[in-house]
Amino acid sequence: MEKAYFAAGCFWGVEEAFRQVEGVTATSVGYMGGQAPEPNYEEVCSGRTGHAEAVEVTYDPARVDYETLLEVFWGCHDPTQLNRQGPDVGTQYRSAIFTVNNTQEAMAQASKRKQETNSRHGRPVATQIGPGGTYWLAEDYHQQYFEKRMRGGVMGH
Repeated sequence: MEKAYFAAGCFWGVEEAFRQVEGVTATSVGYMGGQAPEPNYEEVCSGRTGHAEAVEVTYDPARVDYETLLEVFWGCHDPTQLNRQGPDVGTQYRSAIFTVNNTQEAMAQASKRKQETNSRHGRPVATQIGPGGTYWLAEDYHQQYFEKRMRGGVMGH
């Protein structure tokens, strides 16, 4: 199994997008790309920790490749919005690909160049690419948020 990390706004919907991909064996939501140790949701939302809401994707490379995960990432948000997605505003909602090795970084950079060339948005891509440091697991109530809400018969943000 391999891991990939993505930030694309509120992590609930991003996690759900990756959970639908054949070959993804697990997902979790957390915080990445900041300075503070062991951040919690309230601290990240304050914008003072530097973390983004991120999704950890565990996948089987024999069943799904990293390029497919990049396509899901680009398709599940507007990568031209700087430090926001829709009504969610702040650096914690930035678009970022947190890479774990040089191969992922090269593939992500090439994918970003392709997005910039073929941008369906007509604006520059604001996505940051590079190592994100430590991934901090978010609180349990954020994990598989949409799945929990659907099971409980309640759907909402």
